[in-house]
This record gives sequence, C-alpha cells and structure tokens, in this order.
Amino acid sequence: MWANWVNVILGLWLIIAAFIPSIISKKTPSLWNDLIVGIIIAVVAYIATTARKTICWGNVILGLWLIIAAFIPSIISKKTGNLWNDLIVGVLVLIIAGIAAFQKSSQ
Repeated sequence: MWANWVNVILGLWLIIAAFIPSIISKKTPSLWNDLIVGIIIAVVAYIATTARKTICWGNVILGLWLIIAAFIPSIISKKTGNLWNDLIVGVLVLIIAGIAAFQKSSQ
C-alpha cells in the first residue's frame, strides 16, 4: 500500500517538474512527456491503492518508458536536469511499482 502512495507522489513530482524552468525548457516534447506520464503514474498508483488488480504493472512500464525517453534526443530537452530527473524518477517508479505489483500478487 505504501508503495502506491509513493508513486502518487512521484507522479505529482513529474507534473510539477514539467513547469520548473531550470529542469525543462518550455514548449518541448519533454514537457508534454513528463506531464502526461506524471498524470498517468499518479492516477494508476491512486487506483492501485484500492484495487486488487495487477494495475501496478502499468507503472512498471511507465517507469521503463521514463528511463528510455531520457535517451531519445527528440524527446529530452537540452537541459541535463531533465535527463537526470527522468532517469531518477523512472528508476524509482520502476522499483516501487515492481514492489507494489509483487505485494498485490501475493495477497
């Protein structure tokens, strides 16, 4: 249960970070990527707090996407803060969603 709440917070962080100029340049694909992925992570994690489904695996996939997207030149902004933000949040979401998915499947 705690893992899903942590992913809600990480999703909200991605949404907030999309509007911090020192992390992301405005009007770039990385802004939209972080905004959309952040919303989906937060919503999926919130639903997973009450659902007994394998919905947590959706956030595992989104964590992988954040890691991969950090290395796609057409998505990532030229600011290194965005690269590190997406990498760190992607790894955290991936690990924490994996923990949540295994906890749900063992119940």
